[in-house]
Amino acid sequence: MELFDDDEAGPGNSPEYTVAELSGAIKRTIEGEFGHVRVRAEVGRVSTPRSGHVYLDLKDDKAVISGIIWKGRAAQLDTRPEEGMEVIATGRLTTFPGQSKYQIIIEDLKPAGMGALMALLEKRKAALQAEGLFAPERKRPIPYLPDVIGVVTSPSGAVIRDILHRLRDRFPRKVLIWPVAVQGAKCAPEVARAIAGFNALSPGGAMPRPDLIIVARGGGSVEDLWGFNEEIVARAAAASQIPLISAVGHETDTTLIDYVSDRRAPTPTAAAEMAVPVRHELMAWLDQQGARMSQALSQGLIRRDQRLRDLSRALPRPDTLLDTPRQRLDRAGDRLDPALGTGVQRRKLRLATLAGGLRPKTLRDRIAADRRALERLSARLSPALQRGLADKRRAVANLRLRPDAIERERRRQADRYAVLSKQLSGTALRQIARWRGRIDGAERLRRTLGYEATLERGFAVVRGAGRVLTSVEDARQSPALEIQFADGRLAIGGSKTPARPAKKPPEQGSLF
Repeated sequence: MELFDDDEAGPGNSPEYTVAELSGAIKRTIEGEFGHVRVRAEVGRVSTPRSGHVYLDLKDDKAVISGIIWKGRAAQLDTRPEEGMEVIATGRLTTFPGQSKYQIIIEDLKPAGMGALMALLEKRKAALQAEGLFAPERKRPIPYLPDVIGVVTSPSGAVIRDILHRLRDRFPRKVLIWPVAVQGAKCAPEVARAIAGFNALSPGGAMPRPDLIIVARGGGSVEDLWGFNEEIVARAAAASQIPLISAVGHETDTTLIDYVSDRRAPTPTAAAEMAVPVRHELMAWLDQQGARMSQALSQGLIRRDQRLRDLSRALPRPDTLLDTPRQRLDRAGDRLDPALGTGVQRRKLRLATLAGGLRPKTLRDRIAADRRALERLSARLSPALQRGLADKRRAVANLRLRPDAIERERRRQADRYAVLSKQLSGTALRQIARWRGRIDGAERLRRTLGYEATLERGFAVVRGAGRVLTSVEDARQSPALEIQFADGRLAIGGSKTPARPAKKPPEQGSLF
């Protein structure tokens, strides 16, 4: 389409266009002329608003072209654009009438060669290292024998088969597989979510929490392994509370996750070897240690047995040690019976000596004397109180005092008299109680030593001819016998005498 023809139309008869018509004509001309293009440039400013679209600048040392990556396409890109990255962008050239500018709608974006990828990798590596994510002190030790191992890899590749086969050969363990994409645009977010998901499991829950995580992938080009160089993967590995082994690529391949992981394995198979020991070797080592322990125990027992035998030679024979104690025991046994008999006789003699001075009559005389003394004291107490009171009254009568003073003195003396009377009465009652207790005790002792108490225990007194008979010969010679029991007397061969009641102790009445 020709907008101007200088040969046929002059300035005066040129056609008039609206701004929209002119902008549309320019848009059609540019889109029809260029269509799809590939541009090699450096990424400048990058902006990602809430809509999810990506706005960026493609520039070189002389010009700048605005670029747009729509939301749906941005999620499918293998490489996320970053400022300073050298890329090759493929897309459609178009215009934006609203701002009178042209721009490229990017459909594909790839780094411009290996140098660009390596430069970006070094830039990310330097930034993460500056944050301390590569520090050796952050790395946790790998558990010696984990119960559960979590594996983050593709479920359909040869990597998971190699890991399971190697674990089965060395030491079978429980394995949880978190399937992820190991290359492409979905690789980085899925791997990061898998690491965070294993860490989010609760210990002891329905789904066991792994004791170790292995992130594995087979070998490939830098572009194939690029998902493991993404910053979100590195940060997820650094934030993992579970020890992590990275096994990405071959031994010569290096990714960012290798630097932040707790241990790097050159291959997935080597990661399985790092995760568990060899069961047969461990069993052999345990058998060896058990044999060494048994040998050491046996040798220790032998040494102690020999030492005991050596010490026993210096000790005397057991029979020799017991000879002297046996002889001492025999001598003590021979002396025991005579000593017991002598002790019993000595105590009998002492008891007979003490009992000789205790006669019922003596006790009765002592009780009567104490009773008479108590009665005399009781008889003297009341007159003494009366005389004291009379003396006080006479003294008061002889005094010439004022009535109010006399009344005060009377009250004071009355109070004093009440106190003294109470004290004297209490003292007298306590003294009388002590005397009464002594008299009762003497009476109980008399009854205990008298023959009446013996009769109550089942004994009897045999009398004949007016006297007590103490032998069988005296009883045979007596013309009549009389037997006294606790409740009365009985004549043998004659009439039964009425039972006489036992004597009662004197009543304990008041002495006043």
